[in-house]
Amino acid sequence: MFESSAKPICVLLLTFFASPCLAEGGTPPNIVFILADDLGYGEVGFNGQTLIKTPNLDDMAKQGVVFSSFYAGAPVCGPSRAAFLYGQHTGHVPIRGNPRWTVSGKPPTMKSDDVVISKELKRAGYATGIFGKWGMNEVFENQETGDGPGHPMRQGFDEFVGFNTHVEAHFHWPGFYWDRYRKVELAGGDRQKNFAQKLRYADDVFHEAALDFIDRKAKAGDAPFFLYMNYTAPHLGHTAPESSVAPYSDMGWPLNPDASKSTHYEMDEATLAAYAGMISHLDRQVGEILASLEEKGIADNTLVFFTSDNGAAIAKTVPDFAMFNSNNPFRGGKGNVTEGGLRMPTVALWPKVIRAGSTITTQLAFWDLLPTVCDIAGIRPQAATDGISFYPALLGNMDAQEEHPYLYWEYNEWYGPFQVVRKGEWKGIRSWDDGANDFSAMKLYHLPTDLREEKDVSRQHPVVTADVLRVMLEARSDHPEWTLMRRMPKM
Repeated sequence: MFESSAKPICVLLLTFFASPCLAEGGTPPNIVFILADDLGYGEVGFNGQTLIKTPNLDDMAKQGVVFSSFYAGAPVCGPSRAAFLYGQHTGHVPIRGNPRWTVSGKPPTMKSDDVVISKELKRAGYATGIFGKWGMNEVFENQETGDGPGHPMRQGFDEFVGFNTHVEAHFHWPGFYWDRYRKVELAGGDRQKNFAQKLRYADDVFHEAALDFIDRKAKAGDAPFFLYMNYTAPHLGHTAPESSVAPYSDMGWPLNPDASKSTHYEMDEATLAAYAGMISHLDRQVGEILASLEEKGIADNTLVFFTSDNGAAIAKTVPDFAMFNSNNPFRGGKGNVTEGGLRMPTVALWPKVIRAGSTITTQLAFWDLLPTVCDIAGIRPQAATDGISFYPALLGNMDAQEEHPYLYWEYNEWYGPFQVVRKGEWKGIRSWDDGANDFSAMKLYHLPTDLREEKDVSRQHPVVTADVLRVMLEARSDHPEWTLMRRMPKM
């Protein structure tokens, strides 16, 4: 069994800092966690993107801190979000894959008594709200209300406006969404009509609900709040409101002749312009959240954290999609365990606390967020977490910042299973060999000299290889639904 490695760093640092977690009256800061869906490392201006405009995120990076080595929980959304919620890597978290990839074929579900980040913050006195894609409530006990053990309001959230399930969030012009336990129809419940007429964009619904949440909590002023904002952009399908597509419409980018052939995802014919528009639309909404915090006078006492759940999906069938260099400078993307699938565009803003224009190079991951926010809130985690608090790094006190001995992932979809370890400068990956019905020999990469993971140096470094392989064998716990054997999805 694993134990929490988080330490009450806030208390230890009081000798050296006027700690923000003990602000006036002992009130901890508000926490806003913004999660994009399938946004690649290279799709934001602060990481070198030139075709897609992200001025608000770029300003956030200038005024806050950029994380150069911040990792998702997994290369796909379900287990990545679970790693964030539980504070555990995919060798321990109870949800280690998307719904149809369990051994039994039954979708995984949370338990009502699970300890997750929202419950931790509720215990610390926070008001909590989630807006957008939840994707953790796959088993309904009541079809009319969407209630089930994984419902966000049974997982520590006071408010919920969004999508319960993984597949619901595939549609940017949906036929319905959930408001707490109420199903709200759009376009008469006809998502094809909503898409054809572009009546109501999902992220706009959720964004407006989040702004209302901020407004009400700021006016009440009786408790800090935790806002978990889950945008569905820029996940497939590639479509956006015309106002956000328009700036890219005259770029001369080719149209997608196969857009209308999509039988599941909504795809605009001007797919490239729509994709860029989705990201710029997301960027504008992030800017509106920051502006709202400023207008209400609470920006200085609010930590805003932005990242993505996994790397960008590379739309190989869309002409010229590669021009965006979505996961640059890395290889791979969504569904891959190379850096392009796991290393995320990440930035945090906390005026007067985080030094503007700074960079954190410490290797961190989604499972570190739970112990970090507990540290900021002044409580010890009750969750059994694999994470470490990076609160000292936010304060600029790198001498007090703990570092991971290693980061671990496992991933078992389509071409899996894979096991992955990042240990200092080294990264080991082992994949499945169908012929041997076992894992193939582990490949080792030296990331400082090989960011694209193209040169296996395992034979040149046998001691390092053996050490990384040892971690792979010891880092995980068995789970009957997530065995490390080749399997195909239950359709």
